[in-house]
Amino acid sequence: MQQKASIIYNLPLMDLLYRAQTTHRAHFDPNRIQCAKLLSIKTGGCPEDCAYCSQSARNGAQLSASKLLEVEKVLAEARKAKEAGATRYCMGAAWRSPKERDMPAVIAMVEGVKAMGLETCMTLGMLDDRQVVQLKAAGLDYYNHNIDTSERFYPSIITTRSFAERLDTIDRVRSAGINVCSGGIIGMGETAEDRIAMIQTLADLPEPPKSIPINMLMRMAGTPLADVAPLDPIEMLRTIATTRILAPRSYVRLSAGRSEMSDELQAMCFFAGANSIFIGDTLLTADNPDASKDAQLFAKLGLMAEEPRV
Repeated sequence: MQQKASIIYNLPLMDLLYRAQTTHRAHFDPNRIQCAKLLSIKTGGCPEDCAYCSQSARNGAQLSASKLLEVEKVLAEARKAKEAGATRYCMGAAWRSPKERDMPAVIAMVEGVKAMGLETCMTLGMLDDRQVVQLKAAGLDYYNHNIDTSERFYPSIITTRSFAERLDTIDRVRSAGINVCSGGIIGMGETAEDRIAMIQTLADLPEPPKSIPINMLMRMAGTPLADVAPLDPIEMLRTIATTRILAPRSYVRLSAGRSEMSDELQAMCFFAGANSIFIGDTLLTADNPDASKDAQLFAKLGLMAEEPRV
């Protein structure tokens, strides 16, 4: 199967984009973009050693740890996100896995956001069977757990959690009936073959993730990848287009890295099949285009935000 993915990825670019756009139009309105909002509900102090992450306590970044946000503060931010046009609200905590003492607050956040009519998404690290059941009962719509990269390249980026453990968490979430959100990061020094393998791994899951975020590395000061060479923008296009073709019914999210992309590159990524973005000027600890810039881009391209579906 990876040979097929490689053939797709390496098509002449015009043929690749045509095939991706044709696939996209068969399943989605090409002029509608899902708008999601991401909030860090617990920042810094993570015991993992992910080389790209400024929240790791182990990789040299100087971000101080914070406590879990109060439920009402999270809900207040969710209301603002809905008013700004978000239809999905994503909450992320810098944990290896949540502690039982934190689960009541996390569940209250899910229930509160769900009651607003927003789709709910959480990313909390690894989950055990009991925590998955609790989140499902609270009404969690999506759980994000990225595989980050290929299985081959993965040990070069993370040593504190195995690739297999990531797949185990994804399987546990899916088995509980929660929609999976899983993607990866490109531009970390991996090869094109690694990007192809990452996409193929996601497509080969028993059911491809409902949402696939494709992140372009944000080079964060103090992290081991702070000085990695910038990614060739054409590789971003090839990654988005190949993901669209191999996961035709999934939302493909143009995620971290948009603040460093030109309007032209973003437009081409939308043409290649990306149909979801994060709105707001911050993604956890990284910059993101502000609302006015996104509004200008949407107006220039004739794009509209997707309507709420919950």
